[in-house]
Amino acid sequence: MQPSCPICHNLSVCGRYRLSRRKQLVEEYFDSAGEEDWTPRYNVAPTQPVPVIRQNPKEPRRELSLVRWGLIPWWAKDSSGAASMINARSETAATKPAFCDALKLRRCLIPADGFYEWLRAGKTKQPYCFEVNEGQLFAFAGIWETWKDPNRNAMQTCSILTTTPSAVTSAVHDRMPVILDPDCYDLWLDPGMKNPDAASDLLKPSNALLMRCYPVSARVNHVAKRRRRVLDAREAR
Repeated sequence: MQPSCPICHNLSVCGRYRLSRRKQLVEEYFDSAGEEDWTPRYNVAPTQPVPVIRQNPKEPRRELSLVRWGLIPWWAKDSSGAASMINARSETAATKPAFCDALKLRRCLIPADGFYEWLRAGKTKQPYCFEVNEGQLFAFAGIWETWKDPNRNAMQTCSILTTTPSAVTSAVHDRMPVILDPDCYDLWLDPGMKNPDAASDLLKPSNALLMRCYPVSARVNHVAKRRRRVLDAREAR
């Protein structure tokens, strides 16, 4: 279902997403393993801990761990800009100081099974949920960094790469998160692949034929609504 409304250009892209599967299902789908626990959420928000999947640099295995959503460059003096670094534009990430090192050296998969965008209509904003293959797990293209505070305490953070919209997302927003083709997972995660141009070539809009969107309840506007299902807007009436 595509909304017949004008494109919204003034809302941040991919500011909330959904990962409603249990940790075991996520690990099985992405052939990964990790020690940190994960509670399924229907409303993942910036600055929260989120699961990412990375390739072990010394052994042929994928590892799942939790990092904070909102990238802090390793050279930053403080963490104040993290909330504004939840996304990185794929077209310029290779040249931006905040993202270029991570795109070259520190890439990850960020598992999800849906994401939300908002369409502004007058003074109101209607949220829409976007899915792939009717709610199947997928992976955003992510990058990550390790930042140390003045006391040398380390924090790992991440950002989701964005690109131009598919035919499905363009009705709501002029950007969309990069959803990687599963055939690209190995190359994207490969620590030996340090060519930023080759990495950027993988950052394309998703196949619109595999996607769908539908309006959901405005309860997704509230970060506290993270563990309950966000209703289809028609169900909420």
